Amino acid sequence: MAVSPSDELTAMAEEELNAACALTWPELKRITPWGDSFEGFAPSGRTVEVARRYLWAHDPAGAIVVEVEVRDAAAREGAEARALLHAP
Repeated sequence: MAVSPSDELTAMAEEELNAACALTWPELKRITPWGDSFEGFAPSGRTVEVARRYLWAHDPAGAIVVEVEVRDAAAREGAEARALLHAP
């Protein structure tokens, strides 16, 4: 079964979010606020840009928002995934 381009970006964003959230709480606190982006390849082989952001949440205070965005600028499409993490 073929995967549509937008489904591919959504799946990739969710996979990257899982990796971004795999850090321990002390590691997350050390790097927040922070973000980066890099060029990668989607499973289909097309070039995409992946951006990760770690931000302090306003509500609830002290929590960390992790955001991942996967964009294909040439196709003008993208997908985002987000998680709210609380201190253990």
